[in-house]
Amino acid sequence: MGLQPLEFSDCYLDSPWFRERIRAHEAELERTNKFIKELIKDGKNLIAATKSLSVAQRKFAHSLRDFKFEFIGDAVTDDERCIDASLREFSNFLKNLEEQREIMALSVTETLIKPLEKFRKEQLGAVKEEKKKFDKETEKNYSLIDKHLNLSAKKKDSHLQEADIQVEQNRQHFYELSLEYVCKLQEIQERKKFEFVEPMLSFFQGMFTFYHQGHELAKDFNHYKMELQINIQNTRNRFEGTRSEVEELMNKIRQNPKDHKRASQFTAEGYLYVQEKRPAPFGSSWVKHYCMYRKAAKKFNMIPFEHRSGGKLGDGEVFFLKECTKRHTDSIDRRFCFDIEAADRPGVSLTMQAFSEEERKQWLEALGGKEALSHSFNTAIIPRPEGSAQLDKLGFTIIRKCISAVETRGINDQGLYRVVGVSSKVQRLLSMLMDVKTCHEVDLENSADWEVKTITSALKQYLRSLPEPLMTYELHGDFIVPAKSGSPESRVNAIHFLVHKLPEKNKEMLDILVKHLTNVSNHSKQNLMTVANLGVVFGPTLMRPQEETVAALMDLKFQNIVVEILIENHEKIFRMPPDTTFPEPTCLSASPPNAPPRQSKRQGQRTKRPVAVYNLCLELEDGDNPNPSKEDTPTSSLDSLSSPSPVTAALPGPPGPDKNHLLADGGSFGDWASTIVSSRKARAVYPCEAEHSSELSFEIGAIFEDVQTSREPGWLEGTLNGKRGLIPQNYVKLL
Repeated sequence: MGLQPLEFSDCYLDSPWFRERIRAHEAELERTNKFIKELIKDGKNLIAATKSLSVAQRKFAHSLRDFKFEFIGDAVTDDERCIDASLREFSNFLKNLEEQREIMALSVTETLIKPLEKFRKEQLGAVKEEKKKFDKETEKNYSLIDKHLNLSAKKKDSHLQEADIQVEQNRQHFYELSLEYVCKLQEIQERKKFEFVEPMLSFFQGMFTFYHQGHELAKDFNHYKMELQINIQNTRNRFEGTRSEVEELMNKIRQNPKDHKRASQFTAEGYLYVQEKRPAPFGSSWVKHYCMYRKAAKKFNMIPFEHRSGGKLGDGEVFFLKECTKRHTDSIDRRFCFDIEAADRPGVSLTMQAFSEEERKQWLEALGGKEALSHSFNTAIIPRPEGSAQLDKLGFTIIRKCISAVETRGINDQGLYRVVGVSSKVQRLLSMLMDVKTCHEVDLENSADWEVKTITSALKQYLRSLPEPLMTYELHGDFIVPAKSGSPESRVNAIHFLVHKLPEKNKEMLDILVKHLTNVSNHSKQNLMTVANLGVVFGPTLMRPQEETVAALMDLKFQNIVVEILIENHEKIFRMPPDTTFPEPTCLSASPPNAPPRQSKRQGQRTKRPVAVYNLCLELEDGDNPNPSKEDTPTSSLDSLSSPSPVTAALPGPPGPDKNHLLADGGSFGDWASTIVSSRKARAVYPCEAEHSSELSFEIGAIFEDVQTSREPGWLEGTLNGKRGLIPQNYVKLL
């Protein structure tokens, strides 16, 4: 599993798992920093130590071979895969040069050492400074909260109000710093791929010229260099596009974090201080817990967590809620308190303290307390506002007019569709085109009033203003799947199949647009707009996820690949019917969408693994409900290839109010086919050889005990022959 994306919304929850993900990113950057430092040292040895040149080259080659880039998300593009493999390719070139024993070119200092030192100092060094600020602010924030919550409620109101304002200002400053730090962490993880490889590429190109017998090797290298430059440029272009989208999302969340809370399986979650009573004469203490509550099952989870001790996670507790009562300050010398009684612990009452009065009211509402708010604790995701753009007769007229003008006047303009027009002019043109009375009067082909960049920007803006993207929210995930895996032929076939599942108007509009983009790419020698460049421009225009998250934006590069495939295969996709024998993309051979990729050197074994299907699902009893329905029975199903409904609609789920959520007990926070997995037995339907000490090896027919969901998406935890470990979720059938 690669590094998990850091969601901006999680900065406001600051959960234990969020801190774990931050530490994973920090550890990876520290590993990269140490590696680059060592690599710089090795490079200097190549220049200074002519007598030990062969040894230094061997060491250098070894370092390159063993380093591997980590990635954010669950898949990488072909370009990123080539970049990742490039270090091993460089290592092979060095082995060929080792016998030559020639002196390194003096230009190595300029082409390799200085860029790496600059990257390490300006990029990795900047992250280290941000980390110091973040750690310092964390200490300050939670120390101030502790001190604030210990204030006596009997103090003057003016004193308390002043203290509240100070704490709130400090928390907002902490959130701002946290957002910036999270953004910087993820940016540097993506940036290092090309910032590091480009100096290496320059180093190798320059080095060959200084070897007497390096001419033939340099010719062989030249082809690879050109391919890698394309890989790097494509990755850079996708990075720039993704970064702008991520920054836009960060700004939205910064302006109104409450309106961008992630969809959660919990009715309420966050930090509470819990009073722990001690034997006399020690009194009681207040311990900070991360608490999670599911209203349907009345299930309350709480886990002690202390940020200032390096993120130490304690043992959690689980109980079922009986009653929640607000505590007044005349009965306790602390503010924002309420009591909870547990149904499964008679006579036990817990006193809890929220961070503020507003948060206490939200908890009271979620827990069924006497004081409730009219709004829900978990704010629903605000849908995108619908614009006036539509796929109607006027919409088709607008797109055709813009395309005709572009192909008549500006097909050879450099940076076509990449160079943006003046915003005010674009809006004025759009308003005229979208007015039935003035649309036909606008002359785009012959009038000098409208620049080509204004027309291209208006076309893109119109497509982005549609109520939903041209390739629909419903099929968004299906289009992304083949772009992440499979052979080039299977990708084309899958996207061909999906295009013909689009609504007729969407498909017709897409056909018109892609035909035009194909024409634009055919003039790339003049306009410099290659298929890859057009993919970067139109990926987020034609496709976008319904929920804006960092994880979703990390798939932006795969949207670009989908558009590239459409452009390169326009005639086949839009002029020929799809292969009726081709399986739906949700049934393609691949790992489950949430299954973590295994980091293993035994690649040969992995290819022998059985085929997994995306729409395999299991419907289980609701383990959270003390009285589960007797009608709940485990089932599994595969959608028919001829089914017209989307795969996700066909997936069965557990009954009751929490149909779309997974179990909270140490379970996955993702959604795997909308199932709830409780503790059960399971039987292996495929053999599996463990690739990590935390995994189990097993043969077909093996029976697992105490099977539960794991924190790792796409995996289960179970016991086999007395050993407990991870099991791939799609390799077993629950009994």
